[in-house]
Amino acid sequence: MTAPNSDAILARMMALHPKIIDLTLDRVWRLLDALGNPQNDLPPVIHIAGTNGKGSTQAMIRAGLEAVGHRVHAYTSPHLARFHERIRLAGTLITEEALTDLLDECYGANGGADITYFEITTCAAILAFARTPADYTLLEVGLGGRLDATNVIDAPALTIITPVSMDHEAFLGNTIEAIAGEKAGIIKRRVPVVVGPQDEAGLDVIEDRANRLGAPILAYGQHWHASPERDGMIYQDETGLLDLPRPVLPGDHQIQNAGMALAALRHLGCDEAACQAAVTRAAWPARMQRLRTGPLAEMSVASGAELWLDGGHNPAAGNALASTLRGLPTRPTHMICGMLNTKDVRGYLAPLASVADSLTALSIPGEAATLPAADTAQAARDVGLDATDAPDIKAALSSILEKEPQARVLICGSLYLAGAVLRENG
Repeated sequence: MTAPNSDAILARMMALHPKIIDLTLDRVWRLLDALGNPQNDLPPVIHIAGTNGKGSTQAMIRAGLEAVGHRVHAYTSPHLARFHERIRLAGTLITEEALTDLLDECYGANGGADITYFEITTCAAILAFARTPADYTLLEVGLGGRLDATNVIDAPALTIITPVSMDHEAFLGNTIEAIAGEKAGIIKRRVPVVVGPQDEAGLDVIEDRANRLGAPILAYGQHWHASPERDGMIYQDETGLLDLPRPVLPGDHQIQNAGMALAALRHLGCDEAACQAAVTRAAWPARMQRLRTGPLAEMSVASGAELWLDGGHNPAAGNALASTLRGLPTRPTHMICGMLNTKDVRGYLAPLASVADSLTALSIPGEAATLPAADTAQAARDVGLDATDAPDIKAALSSILEKEPQARVLICGSLYLAGAVLRENG
């Protein structure tokens, strides 16, 4: 099978800068100017930053807006199986032809100058959004916020800051206050900001920036509340109460993500039908996703096992995942885990040690920054998990199913591993 033309252009773009991450906006402004400043021609923008929950919150907002007839652009990263997943134009993933043309145009306009892969591809997404009619644009921050390539919108319709926790300390700082300051960099003068649940120290930083810029705050616990209620959830804000089903995305943490999405939708003037759709129609791969079809899933189904996939990768995600597992029917639970060498592996695995029976470690295939499988296994043993390692996903799954045919198997630890699984599961 011949690789898409876009793959070749994306490979060339990787060579335009020696670093994968180099936070500054100078190169982005230069390229956008060469492209005619398309960031000024976007449909109303909802800009989303935070450590956890950005993608799920975006997916719920999109589901709500689309259910009541709005056309919605959406930008997210990283992709799982194909780059095209990052750019959704008026509800549809970008086509190979359109992506190839855009990448070519941006590559030519850049003129061979230094620019990171994320920066130039973000410019391509913005150019696509500016040229395609839609009602809203959902922009998810890649890393941080203040110096992220998406932070080029002078007057978004709304900003959102999801829960902030420790992650990417090498780039954002090693305190909650420092990281929250970077995330709060997306707040704009007099533009309302929806704020999800936060540590007090992080909330102080976010509120301070919002107050200095005159940005109205819609904060969890102050201006809106979301909580479980029997088999559903309750959302309440200053305009009233909604009694809704539980989010279709699994896990109690999705109730708070739903709360942020509902606060955004209500601010935009959406009705209860949009709010219902936000919690019942959202789809977001690799967030406690049950795999039911495909070669890997069929290996599990044949023996009566369950196969789940989750891309969370920091301590807060580990806590959320452990809570979700506790809420599932009792079944022997075995993890297959691969992580990047930039992550707090022990911090991620520690809360999972009490809910999993074993861990099989992998090196993430094709990923230069993978933590070696042996190191992940050792980190698991350090926090009390029975751990071993395997050469690949299929071998790990086969070994678990041979010993425990009706296990619950959870593949987790990285979105890059999740992408490899989705590609292999076809």
